[in-house]
Amino acid sequence: MKELPSFIGQLNALQKFNFIGCSELKELPSFMGQLNALQEFDFIGCSEFKELPSSIGELNALQEFDFIRCSEFKKLPSFMGQLNAL
Repeated sequence: MKELPSFIGQLNALQKFNFIGCSELKELPSFMGQLNALQEFDFIGCSEFKELPSSIGELNALQEFDFIRCSEFKKLPSFMGQLNAL
């Protein structure tokens, strides 16, 4: 998977999102910040993923955020400190 379909931004009740083995996914679209109910966000084996959109800072319900075997992802952005439930 190289990019996410836009309808995902409309899944307002989505609580858990796992990206497993998405080796071609390099970035997330800004609509990810619209997933207000999202509590868990996991990236596993997304070797080409590089950075998060700033809209992720709007996910106030986010409690768990994991990056495992994502070799190109180097640094958490400063807005991650705004996520109080994390």
